[in-house]
Amino acid sequence: MGKYRVLIRRSAADELGSIPKKDLRRIVERIRPLEDDPRPHGCEKLSAQERYRIRQGDYRIVYSIADAGKTIEVFKVGHRSEIYKGSCRPITRKPGPRNGIGETQ
Repeated sequence: MGKYRVLIRRSAADELGSIPKKDLRRIVERIRPLEDDPRPHGCEKLSAQERYRIRQGDYRIVYSIADAGKTIEVFKVGHRSEIYKGSCRPITRKPGPRNGIGETQ
């Protein structure tokens, strides 16, 4: 697998500017390896769009991958309590009833 180019949207760059320096350094260290592995262990596909999320401490990094163009675009970076408000959520799978057992009416 070749290297991917990481692009950071202006809005994500603005969000990075408001993060404390010690956390910012760790976030940048978490984004850099995406060049070599855009779907690292622990990344999670989000349900709303073709986007992924990785965690760094209390912060979340939301990005998309264009395999054809070998690019990664970082859309959002923020605290876990704020990152999903009005946007994307992780995919959750709810177990369904089996053979009618457990159905509610």
